Amino acid sequence: MPVPIRVSLSTSSVYPGSTASGFEAAARLGYDGVEVMVGIDDVSADITAIKALSAFHEMPVVSVHAPCLLVTQRVWGSDPWEKLHRSAEMAHEVGASVVVVHPPFRWQRDYARTFVEGIADLEARHGITYAVENMYPWRTGKREFQAYAPGWDPVEHDYAHVTLDLSHSSTAGDDPVAMARAAGERLAHVHIADGSGSAKDEHLVPGRGTQPCREFLETVAASGFDGEIVVEINTRKAKDQAEREVDLLEALAFTRLHAST
Repeated sequence: MPVPIRVSLSTSSVYPGSTASGFEAAARLGYDGVEVMVGIDDVSADITAIKALSAFHEMPVVSVHAPCLLVTQRVWGSDPWEKLHRSAEMAHEVGASVVVVHPPFRWQRDYARTFVEGIADLEARHGITYAVENMYPWRTGKREFQAYAPGWDPVEHDYAHVTLDLSHSSTAGDDPVAMARAAGERLAHVHIADGSGSAKDEHLVPGRGTQPCREFLETVAASGFDGEIVVEINTRKAKDQAEREVDLLEALAFTRLHAST
């Protein structure tokens, strides 16, 4: 029998809750594992603390999201390559198989210039998967700004492994099913969420937006995908913990249902 695809929870899904609360929620609600979003919460960048949380909650860490956001520019220093080395160090220490990384910002010119080759070198050096995530053009009104280099769509570039995020494909106005098919075996990791096509990166509960989440999950499952599916939704507008948990449970149920083979 085929091995069921695991469905894990990104610690960012409980924000403004803590990394610790992300582990607790994942364990209590029945997720299979956790993706650690390394961010401004000090615990998220502390390998010893992450190992302790994983052991206490009996929740495996399946992936480490490198600190690539604007708000995490100073986490683990200012050198972007050092951040990726440290992400691999954390992944090895906690037993994760994947490091998720965003393409460079265009103003990170030196970093962007050698990024494709540098990612390949890191994979060879650390023996771990660096899955480059799809992003999107930044839009303000009718204006569009290409904020990432060498580009926001990793499927179009020579990366060995990619992450597809359905909130980002929504913001970009792209078709995630077509992206998954184009990526083929390079698709190593999934951030499942939804979006309405807004210029804002919404990270809705899957099924509540306009992305073909069901078809995407069915396509991925039928392809023999053996990577990780991680729920990465925005629950900041939940009025209380009970409402947040409803969202997390709905996202888990939707994903398990449609990713089953």
